[in-house]
Amino acid sequence: MQVVTERGSESGEFRRWAEHFRIPALSVGTYRIAAGGTDDQRPHAEDEIYVVHAGRARLVAGDESVAVGPGSVVFVPAGEVHRFVDVTEELAVLVVFVPAENGG
Repeated sequence: MQVVTERGSESGEFRRWAEHFRIPALSVGTYRIAAGGTDDQRPHAEDEIYVVHAGRARLVAGDESVAVGPGSVVFVPAGEVHRFVDVTEELAVLVVFVPAENGG
């Protein structure tokens, strides 16, 4: 077993992306966007699962757009263009990449 904690939180600094765990099969991290902020991510080579912990926004992926908030779970397949827009409350998202982001 390994207990995973958020890196950078002890200093109170705002971190947009923090990876917390990595093995070749998957990587896990947190992604945050301030209210009114811009999401400039690009498509990933890995499948991705988002679990929204806090905040509200819309996730645009391909030709679809969906409102997300606490408890939302969204799967985005590898290579699909996607981004969070209309971030009305600071967004805090758990992100799981399968396999690990950037080749493990």
